[in-house]
Amino acid sequence: MPSAFFDTQGHIYTSLWNKYRPSILKMMIDAGTEPQQYKFYVHEFKALKPTEKSYSFNLQVSGGKADNPTKMPTIARELLMVLQYSKKATELMTGQTYQFKLDRNFLLHVTKVTVPVEPVE
Repeated sequence: MPSAFFDTQGHIYTSLWNKYRPSILKMMIDAGTEPQQYKFYVHEFKALKPTEKSYSFNLQVSGGKADNPTKMPTIARELLMVLQYSKKATELMTGQTYQFKLDRNFLLHVTKVTVPVEPVE
């Protein structure tokens, strides 16, 4: 769905995730060969919610859904929401598992998680 139709009202980080969505999609594609990283600017997060104590999160998405949605902070929930509105991200996440981790240094890590295949006896 085009971002013009995406309602960002009442969301804190959605505009930031929408801005970086093309870069995140490229990282998801490139994560097929090796983990990817992207360094964000601290001021972009602080401008959105200056009272936040920690912006870091660890989000694992399997088949387009969060593995642990009840413990997901707003910043991660809004990233997932933006990705779910993207046709390309939805295609990438179908049948795949991705890990999105934003560390304390505002470095986003995107890893495609490969599930080990059980040998058939």
